[in-house]
Amino acid sequence: MADATHAHDHAERHDPVYDRLHETQEFAELRRRYRGFAFPATVAFLAWYLLFVIMSNWAPGFMTTRLFGHINVALVFGLLQFVTTFGLAWVYSRYSTKKLDPLAEKLRAEYEAGKRGQS
Repeated sequence: MADATHAHDHAERHDPVYDRLHETQEFAELRRRYRGFAFPATVAFLAWYLLFVIMSNWAPGFMTTRLFGHINVALVFGLLQFVTTFGLAWVYSRYSTKKLDPLAEKLRAEYEAGKRGQS
């Protein structure tokens, strides 16, 4: 029981400036924008990756099809995983810079102003 009380006491010591910002419309918008990109991108990438795994396991005839020289479909799929990873990182960087960073900067400035006001 003492551990539960200690955990409860710890929960009460949240940063009040953060707690106020957490309740703002801007914070909710930042989370909405982030999730609006991160969740669909994650699902799309995992679907693409699982397609590669499924095709490798259950369609080996297709995956071993030679495209030219010693290059087959499986190798191209595998290399495209890297291209997709870097492409997704690049797209996220652009999205973040344009849609997330300005709002996060505003919230950070409000947080710092609130912390200075507490001092």
